[in-house]
Amino acid sequence: METKTHVALISIPAFSHQVSILEFAKRLVHLHPDFHVTCIIPTIGSPPSASVPFLRALPPNIDHVFLPPVSFHDLPETTSLQVQLQLAVSLSIPLVREALSSLVASTNLVAVVVDPFANEVIELAKELKVLSYIYFPSSAMLLSLCLYSSKLDDKVDSNCEFRDLPGFIEIPGCLPVRGIDLPDNLQDRRDIAYKQFLQRCQRYRLADGFFVNSFVEMEDGPIKTMLEAARSFQGEEATNVYPVGPIIQTGLTNREIGSDCLKWLDLQPPNSVLFISFGSGGSLSEDQVNDLALGLEMSNVRFLWVNVKAPSNKASASYLTTPENDQLDSFLPKGFQERTRERGLVMASWAPQVEVLGHEATGAFLTHCGWNSVLESVVNGVPLIAWPLFAEQRTNAAMLVDGLKVAVRLWSSENGLAMVEREGITKVIKSVMEGEEGKEVRRRMKKLKEAAASSLMEDGWSTKTLSNLAMKWKALKGTI
Repeated sequence: METKTHVALISIPAFSHQVSILEFAKRLVHLHPDFHVTCIIPTIGSPPSASVPFLRALPPNIDHVFLPPVSFHDLPETTSLQVQLQLAVSLSIPLVREALSSLVASTNLVAVVVDPFANEVIELAKELKVLSYIYFPSSAMLLSLCLYSSKLDDKVDSNCEFRDLPGFIEIPGCLPVRGIDLPDNLQDRRDIAYKQFLQRCQRYRLADGFFVNSFVEMEDGPIKTMLEAARSFQGEEATNVYPVGPIIQTGLTNREIGSDCLKWLDLQPPNSVLFISFGSGGSLSEDQVNDLALGLEMSNVRFLWVNVKAPSNKASASYLTTPENDQLDSFLPKGFQERTRERGLVMASWAPQVEVLGHEATGAFLTHCGWNSVLESVVNGVPLIAWPLFAEQRTNAAMLVDGLKVAVRLWSSENGLAMVEREGITKVIKSVMEGEEGKEVRRRMKKLKEAAASSLMEDGWSTKTLSNLAMKWKALKGTI
């Protein structure tokens, strides 16, 4: 049997989640090089091409295993993203059980850390008598909402949708939010996605603790009240919450990856470029693509727009699939690229986002508010323009705009949807890049950047939290 302290991770078929939990593993083995980590990943199709260089760069004491893909042939096209992710794990449970049983037999497995959508594995860990934890790749605010969800469901009449409530919803320790800004799977309480959300949150109570990808200085309210919120689910025994963020993608520093956009940025003045990306999975409608393009043109601001995809009426259309590589000219406004080529670069391909955000030419980030992107901006001190699309992105945006005030809103306050027309887009872009509002947002983001760096120092809260728990795991060697 292997003598190293061994930890198993269970991820899901979503690259952004895989990156975050594997970066958590990298942080763990950096602090404790004598640990070994195995990441087990259920799949739906072939792994995304962007994952190849990332996985190749993992240190030798982190292994990854892709399970055989599950089939969704009989699944209706209207099935929500959250239901698909949960189902991918459910169908893979027999193989996960086999993999974990093998690790128990051949290694000193002390803990299993699972993605929130892989919560069924917690019960497997209990059967195998191994500690289980949930790695929460989103905000502490969202985790607080999850822990409060059962009470919220009981509190609001079952015939009423949260989005129809006249006032704000109170989440323990958090900024009050409108119902329309809650995550997608809370927008229809009759849908299976909402039922599964409640089931997931109930199953969370079985875990021995939560790792949350945030830090106290950014989310002190929800983090400091989390133990009390967890205690309400578990009687007198509280579930521990461990803030370990900010955890962002690291290690891909080869400028050959995405070299075109980095070379272009090298030619631009400091803080002059608006970076635009809706992530690998976000899609805009035809009207949104046109309005964004023409809004950029009217602003006269330098811009770098990457991951540009053909329009779709489904915001998460490319989250689990590889979009067709359509020619940009086939859907961008006629002549747009030619008219803006002196100050703008549009790319259908992926770009090294962390390096772009860390470049001195980047002045702001127009983002979908995925949590990975939010933290990458915070670490680099880049102010945000919030254009949320799906999942929990509206919740993130509300916190960033109304709570932390490090972002400017670019979506309708009436229905929560980003249907702002080109003139409004131009106004917000110029305000952030050139106006007083942008200066204030940038000042607040700089303070948050400093706090993020402090939390990751040797004596920082996040570093000590993870290191201390790892020491407890090492003490379990051979006792489980």
